[in-house]
Amino acid sequence: MLSNYLPILLYLGIATGVGVALLILGTLFGRYFTRHPDDAEKRSAYECGFEPFEDSRRRFDVRYYLVAILFIVFDLEIAFLFPWAVAIDAIGVAGLVAMGVFLAILVVGFIYEWKKGALEWD
Repeated sequence: MLSNYLPILLYLGIATGVGVALLILGTLFGRYFTRHPDDAEKRSAYECGFEPFEDSRRRFDVRYYLVAILFIVFDLEIAFLFPWAVAIDAIGVAGLVAMGVFLAILVVGFIYEWKKGALEWD
């Protein structure tokens, strides 16, 4: 019974070891490279190549978040299309119809968003 869990325990042990090793290496190298006094350019504030000139805590327009959510929705659509395309021979006509319904619902949602102006950048 324990032999069934050995690969999982081995995987968890290796993952923990790699994570701890990377944290230690990052801390050691970070301390070494940031304490050089002649490296002020690397420690300076950076925002698109020039010093920041506005408050970083300003509010974003709600359309920014709407576009982000739309991206996630259509990205998930692609994530569902890949396994479907790989297994199309095994699932047959029922899988084709199910994916057609899924894509039709997404297309209706996309048309609704387009008509409402959610994709406009004013």
